Amino acid sequence: MRVHLATDHAGMELSAHLLSHLTQAGHDVVDHGPTSYDPEDDYPSFCIDAAQAVVADRAAGIEALGIVLGGSGNGEQIAANKVGGIRAALAWSLDTARLARQHNDANVVAVGGRQHSVDEATAIIEAFLAEPFSGAERHSRRIAQVARFEETGSVA
Repeated sequence: MRVHLATDHAGMELSAHLLSHLTQAGHDVVDHGPTSYDPEDDYPSFCIDAAQAVVADRAAGIEALGIVLGGSGNGEQIAANKVGGIRAALAWSLDTARLARQHNDANVVAVGGRQHSVDEATAIIEAFLAEPFSGAERHSRRIAQVARFEETGSVA
């Protein structure tokens, strides 16, 4: 699977670990930056680039998911969710990671690098990447309602 990865300065250590770990696990990892530590960096461009790449890959029939990292993961999730077609979920446990995929068909996971050890964050991300969408009608219906709102401004 292709995995698009982006971070801010607070997630640099975790990002470097994931780049190596996920590549060794057989994923095609694309690093959207940053490439060096800068405590004044602006994460939105990195996260938006990764999210746009997920959308483009999926439109081309390539199996792809995204990972956005920060201190808390909140801002990175917000930035990714501004890209049409992205459903980014903030995951803070194995259950929230799995449910983001099972119930919401999330295609980007946000994780706070300052909230977890590297091992904990890696396990959360692995759970997200491994979990399929359930395809249950109720979940598909709800996802369609959100997509319709994005397009029309109306849920009904």
